[in-house]
Amino acid sequence: MWNRQVVYVGTALVLAIIIAVTFYHSSCGSKDKANRPNIILILADDMGFSDLGSYGATRIRTPVLDSLAYHGLRFTQFYNGAKCCPTRASLITGLYPHQTGVGGMVAAHDIPPPVPNGPYQGYLNRNCVTIAEVLRETGYSTLMAGKWHVGENRPHWPTDRGFDKYFGLISGAANYFDITKTVWKGVKRKMAFNDSLYTPPKEGFYMTDAITDYAIRFLEEETGKRNPFFLYLSYTAPHSPLQALESDINKYEGQFDIGWDRLKRERLGRMQELGLFEGHDLFSVLERDAALLWDNVENKRDMASKMEVYAAQIDRMDQGIGRILTQLNKMGKDKNTLILFLSDNGASPAGGYSGFDFGQNGYQCGHEDSYMSYGQGWANLSNTPFRSYKGHMYDGGICTPFIAYWPSEIKAAQITQQPGYVVDIMKTLCDVGRATYPSEFADNPITPTPGRSLLPIFRGEELKEPEFMFWEHGGNRGLRHGNLKLVGDFESPWELYDLSKDRFETHDLAISNHDQVSRLDTIYESWARKVGVYLYPNRDFIYRGQSKAR
Repeated sequence: MWNRQVVYVGTALVLAIIIAVTFYHSSCGSKDKANRPNIILILADDMGFSDLGSYGATRIRTPVLDSLAYHGLRFTQFYNGAKCCPTRASLITGLYPHQTGVGGMVAAHDIPPPVPNGPYQGYLNRNCVTIAEVLRETGYSTLMAGKWHVGENRPHWPTDRGFDKYFGLISGAANYFDITKTVWKGVKRKMAFNDSLYTPPKEGFYMTDAITDYAIRFLEEETGKRNPFFLYLSYTAPHSPLQALESDINKYEGQFDIGWDRLKRERLGRMQELGLFEGHDLFSVLERDAALLWDNVENKRDMASKMEVYAAQIDRMDQGIGRILTQLNKMGKDKNTLILFLSDNGASPAGGYSGFDFGQNGYQCGHEDSYMSYGQGWANLSNTPFRSYKGHMYDGGICTPFIAYWPSEIKAAQITQQPGYVVDIMKTLCDVGRATYPSEFADNPITPTPGRSLLPIFRGEELKEPEFMFWEHGGNRGLRHGNLKLVGDFESPWELYDLSKDRFETHDLAISNHDQVSRLDTIYESWARKVGVYLYPNRDFIYRGQSKAR
C-alpha cells in the first residue's frame, strides 16, 4: 500500500513538473511570438535612385519616406536585379532569379522560350521558398497588397506561395484607373483578391490607392492578435503609364519647366548637402551626360508635364505609406515594426529620348485614356548620379535607394556605404523573425541562399562584404568583387570599374587590366552556368585584345 502511494505521489509530481515545464515553455513561446517585430517590406516600381528627397530629389514631395530615412538607415550601395520580375523573384526568395525559374520575365515574353522547371519558366519553382512561406511556419500572419509578377496562373499566385491574404495585380504594369484598357492586343491584366480574380469598379478606382486601402484593411484585421505580421507592399508606382489623380498633378504644375539639366545640378547639390557620396566628385557626372541637353527639346511644356505626372505618382505612393503608418500607430505597433523600402530597378528610358505615347489619341498626359512614358531624358535625372537605366547592370539600372526603419533597434539616423543586395532580404528577415531558412520545404529540396543577414548593419556594425555579386538579364551582365565591378551590355565587351575611386563608373579600366578582366570573366562564366543563364549561342564577345565565343 505504502509503495503504491509512493508511486502515485511520484507520478503526480512528475506530471506536475511536466505541466509546469510545458506551461513555462508555452508562456515563453507566446511572449517570444508577441515580441518578435512586425515587418513591412515596401517595393516601388521603376523609381530612380534620386527620386526621394532623402536621396536628392528637390521637387518631388516624399515627406513620409524621407521621415523614415532621416530617423533610420539609408544605404548608398544597395542593389536590385535590374528589372521587375527578376528583382521580385530574388526579393521574395533570397536566390538569384534564374534559380527561381524567373531568369527572364513571365513566360509569355521570355527569350529564350521557357522550359518547364527551367530557369526561364516565368514563375517560381518549388526548389525555392518565399519569405511568406518561411515566416508563416513560425507563426507570422502573411499579407500582401500590390504587384506580384512572378507567376500569372494558379498555382503560382501569392496565396499559393505562403500568403494568408492577398490583393493586387498579378500581372505587370497596367492602366491605373481601368486595367481593361490596354494598348497591347490580346494582353489581359489580372488582378486578384485572395484566391479569386478581381474586377475593379469602373468608377473611383486608382491602383495606388487600392493597394494602400487593402493593405490597411489587412492590418485592421490583425488588430488584437498576439502573433506578428509580415506585409509585402508592392506598389506599381511610378511605372508607366503616366497616370495620376488631378489633385496630385496640380501640385507640380511648372515645377519641372526649367528642364532636367538644371534639375540634375539641383539634385547633385542636395546629395552633397546630405553627405550621400562623401569622397566622390558628384559634379563629374555632368560632363558625361552633356549629350542630353534640355535646350534641344522642342516641346518643352509637354515634356515637363510628363515629369509632373511622374512626380504625382510617387507623391500618391508616399501618401499611402503615410496612411499605413497611421494605422500602425492606431494598433500600437509603430515602435516594434521593421519597415524596409526599395525600388525594383532604376528608372526606365522606355520610348527613347522623349518617351512613348502608345495611346496616340490626343489625351493629355496623366489622363486615364493616355498611355505614356517620360523617356530617357527624365530617366537620366531620376537615376542621378549614376549612368544607364533599367535593365542594364550599370548602377543606374541596379542601385536602389534602400531605407531601413526600426525604432526599437535603429536608434539614430545613419547613412551606410556598406553594400547590400536584394538576395540579402530573405536571410535578414529570417534573422529578424527568428526563423530558419530551410533546406527542405513541402518535401522539396530548397536551393541554399547566397544572401547574408543585414541585421549587423542595422545595429551599426561592420559586416563582411559578399565575395561576389552577380547579375544577368537579357544578355546584359555584371559582377562585383569587392570594389571592382565588371559590367557589359548585350554583345558588348566587358568594362571594369573601381568603385572605391570611381563610384559613378566613368573610367573604364578594362584595357589596362586585361588579366583582371579575364579572371573575373571566368568566375562569371562559372556562376552563369551554375544558375542556368542562357548563354546566347552564336554570340561573340570581344574582350580587350582577344575574341571569345560563347
